[in-house]
Amino acid sequence: MSSAVSLNIAVLTISDTRTTDTDTSGAYLIEAVETAGHKLAARDLVKDDIYAQRAIVSAWIADPAIHAILVTGGTGFTHRDSTPEALSVLFDKTVDGFGELFRHLSYQEIGTSTIQSRAIAGFANRTAIFCLPGSTGACRTAWEGIVRSQLDSEYRPCNFVKHLTGEL
Repeated sequence: MSSAVSLNIAVLTISDTRTTDTDTSGAYLIEAVETAGHKLAARDLVKDDIYAQRAIVSAWIADPAIHAILVTGGTGFTHRDSTPEALSVLFDKTVDGFGELFRHLSYQEIGTSTIQSRAIAGFANRTAIFCLPGSTGACRTAWEGIVRSQLDSEYRPCNFVKHLTGEL
């Protein structure tokens, strides 16, 4: 019998052009979360606006029932891309290795174009926040290569779950 911990995970899409009907990256993340045995705690889609992003993510950080937040979009270099600036100020701690590892994995798929990703992650109020690029392929790379195992309580030698559930 598995002793895996099921987490409550929120998904936020940052986009000026997508709707929930055309949001393939958000849909992929929701499917991945549920397939891994976690629960979708909330889902939203907002324009690439610093304050709209902060408002939603701050509310989710303040909700003790939400363990992790997956954000897709807004991590590039266009004039509208503002997710790192919007959300990094909310972090209590930054997961420095996340962006580095993501770009390493992504390099194997898209070559040097990976340097155009400013993917970041951090913790705030016992909530893990992963800011991923907007492409579905990048979300898949991040989920399969990093996020899924770190949100899996049975992954060894270590994972983030004890930090999210307070069972240290």
